[in-house]
Amino acid sequence: MASIRHFCRFARSLKPSYYSSKPIIQSTRTFSVTSWHRQLYEEEEKPQFPGAKSAGYMKKLEFIKPNQYDGIPTYRVLSRKGEILEADQDPNLDEDYVVRMYKAMTTMNTMDKILYESQRQGRISFYMTNFGEEGTHVGSAAALDGGDLVFGQYREAGVLMWRGFKLDQFMNQCYGNTLDVGKGRQMPVHYGSQELNFYTISSPLATQMPQASGAAYALKRAGKDLCVVCYFGDGAASEGDAHAALNFAATLDVPVIFFCRNNGYAISTPTHEQYRGDGIASRGHGYGIYSVRVDGNDVFAVYNATKAARNIAIKESRPVLIEAMTYRIGHHSTSDDSSAYRSVDEVHYWDKQDHPISRLRNYMMSQDWWDADKEKAWMVETRENVMQAFQKAEKSLKPSPTELFADVYDEMPKRLQQQHEEMKRHVEQYKEYYPSEIYEPFRS
Repeated sequence: MASIRHFCRFARSLKPSYYSSKPIIQSTRTFSVTSWHRQLYEEEEKPQFPGAKSAGYMKKLEFIKPNQYDGIPTYRVLSRKGEILEADQDPNLDEDYVVRMYKAMTTMNTMDKILYESQRQGRISFYMTNFGEEGTHVGSAAALDGGDLVFGQYREAGVLMWRGFKLDQFMNQCYGNTLDVGKGRQMPVHYGSQELNFYTISSPLATQMPQASGAAYALKRAGKDLCVVCYFGDGAASEGDAHAALNFAATLDVPVIFFCRNNGYAISTPTHEQYRGDGIASRGHGYGIYSVRVDGNDVFAVYNATKAARNIAIKESRPVLIEAMTYRIGHHSTSDDSSAYRSVDEVHYWDKQDHPISRLRNYMMSQDWWDADKEKAWMVETRENVMQAFQKAEKSLKPSPTELFADVYDEMPKRLQQQHEEMKRHVEQYKEYYPSEIYEPFRS
């Protein structure tokens, strides 16, 4: 600002012949010393700092208080009774499409019940249910293009199911058998599918977020009309990787949708202990990102928001943040007992009064697309489908122990070959301690 004042003093000291309206620099953009001089005087009274967008100066000290602004409203389309609240917000999906959405949500729900019990019986090592969050999965997945890249956290089974991941594939992965594309190397529910553009899930929170920003930057460089969708929970939003991902995406203007499933808990930590601000959507403004908060138990609201976000991401090449408000009805995982930190009444309310499946079913019934007989028949059918896949996966052999040493190098180096042979001899010597009959044999 000091240099501007010096220039102004210099300009005032010029002779009248120089202090004229004629341009002093010949270029395609001409302006007079008089107009520039006046503009500098006017701008001197406004903040010119490059690090922020400021509306002006204030003459009295005043801090921005966290409760100074009202909370962000939550967008929804369906009432809890399944009624369309505003006609112009109806996505106008046809009967077949809506029924497909409902069947995906209920199939996932049935699969969760069976695999959860399977873990409790010791048949698989670990599981995570999706109870209560089915609307966030299917509503968002239905609004995407199959070519869009998906980076999941670990509670997005419905996204994969919508894209065509078969029940057999879910079961094979959870059982880690020979038909599992991951060859049994991943924990259960850590799905992935190159064919369906779904990157393999990893356990550490938020690692997928900066990866998603990078993938979106690659799509931008390649000039493809596709976007990246990155799912994460409210707990993951507290990780440092979340900040890095959001900031990179904003500054690089990349086509990525950050989809936050705010289900109320980061394992056992409730949201009121995680943060003091207004949820996750409120952070988008600070990063310069389009943001919206939606009712995650309203599959149509999620669909509309994701479809609009995808349009922004691709046409404007910029990130969008969606915060889907929902509730995790089940335990965090089979390693968790949620009764230790929340009441049965609280869980019962969300299960019975505001469940995404019942809300969509109410809508379908109001359209005469569904009834009690169809519901009963479908529940029998979907359970049979899940049980068939479950039984096939359980009977399949586990991968050969040789797979422990494979796929690290193109050709197995000598030291790994020696370790492989040593393990082979060890298992043979102490075979009474190893259930080798459920594994494929060692390969040479």
